[in-house]
Amino acid sequence: MDRRRFIATTLAAAAAGAVTTTSAGAAPLPASGRPLFLGTYTSEPGGGTGIGLATYDETTGRITGAGTLAGVLDPSYLTAHPSGRTLYCVNERSPGGVTAVALSPDGAHRVLGTRDTGGGGPCHLSVHPSGRWLLSANYSSGSVAVHPIEESGALGERTDLVTHSEPAPGPGQQGPHAHQIVTSPDGRHVLAVDLGTDTVYTYRLDTAAGELRPVTRVTLRAGAGPRHLAFHPSGCFAYVANELDNTVVACAYDATTGRLTPGDPQPTGTPPGVTNYPAQPLVTRDGRFAYVANRGHNSLARYAVERDGARLRLLGTTPSGGDFPRHLAFSPGQRLLFASNQRSGSVSVFRVDGGTGELTLTGEPFAAPVAVCALPL
Repeated sequence: MDRRRFIATTLAAAAAGAVTTTSAGAAPLPASGRPLFLGTYTSEPGGGTGIGLATYDETTGRITGAGTLAGVLDPSYLTAHPSGRTLYCVNERSPGGVTAVALSPDGAHRVLGTRDTGGGGPCHLSVHPSGRWLLSANYSSGSVAVHPIEESGALGERTDLVTHSEPAPGPGQQGPHAHQIVTSPDGRHVLAVDLGTDTVYTYRLDTAAGELRPVTRVTLRAGAGPRHLAFHPSGCFAYVANELDNTVVACAYDATTGRLTPGDPQPTGTPPGVTNYPAQPLVTRDGRFAYVANRGHNSLARYAVERDGARLRLLGTTPSGGDFPRHLAFSPGQRLLFASNQRSGSVSVFRVDGGTGELTLTGEPFAAPVAVCALPL
C-alpha cells in the first residue's frame, strides 16, 4: 500500500453503508435538486462500490443520496466534459485506467468503456478546453497520458504517454509521482504537477496528433511535494499546494513561455506540532479569495488574494466538518463549497459569503464511503 492509500485504512464506521448500490447503474434521480457525483476507493475496506450518485439543493446545501453507478473501479477523481453529457473518472489501480460515462437526465447513466492510461495509480484527469482530449496523471509511475474523446463521449486509444524522468526525485521519494494535469486558462499550455520530483512541467498539446510537447519546467524547493495548483482567473498567477512541507506558493505565470515563477512559501494556518498535508486549492471566479484543504488539521484555509493575484494573505481556517478533507469543489454558481472528508467518509457543504469569503457549514455532513471527490453539476 503506497503513501497515497494508507490513509484509507482508518475509516469511520458511518462510511460503510452511506450510499445504496443499484445493479442497473442507478435509480432515477429525484425531480428536484442538481446532480452530484462522488468519488471513492472500491478496493479499500469500507469503500464504495462505484461512483456515488446524489443531488443537492442549491439553497440549503442539503445532499440526497440517489444510489451508485456500480462496477466502476476505484473512481477516486471525477470530471465532466464541457458539454455536460459525459463524466470521466480515473480508475486508480495498477495498471490504471480512465472510464467514460454517458450522463442521462433521468439518472440512467451508462458506462461507455475504459481505456488503459499506460501507468499505475492514475489520480487526476481533466478535459482539454477543445473537448477533444482527456488528460490524466499516473501517480505511481510518474507519467501523464492523453486520450482522444470521440463524438459520443467515449474514449479512443491513448495517443501519448510522457514519463517525468528528470529532475531526480526529491528527498524521501523513490521516483516521479504525477499528481495533477490541467490546461492553462488561455488554453495554450498543459501543466503537470509532480510531487515526486518537486516540479511543475509545462507542455504544449498538439491538438491534431494528441501529443504533448515539452516546453519548460520549474522545480520548487526540495521536499515541497507539490500536489495541485489552481489558476487565478486573470491567468497570470497560479497557487500551488505543497503536500509535504505544508505550504502554499503563489506563482507568476507567463502565458507566452508557459513558465511558472514561484514566490515565497505561505502558511496554511495550521498550528505548530500539527502534521498536515495540504490538498486541493480553489480560487473564486472573481479572484478575491482562495481556499486550501488541510488534511491533518482538518480545516479549510481561507486567503485574501491581493496585488491582482500576486499575493495570498491568510485570513483564517474553518473546520472541515470531517476527517482528512482531500478534495474541494464549488457548485457552478459558487454559492456552495463541497469538501470530501476521506477518513470520516463524509461530504461537508459550506455556504460561501461572496463579500468576505467566509464559509458556513450548511448542516450535518453527508455520509459517503471513503469520500475522496465530489463533483457538483
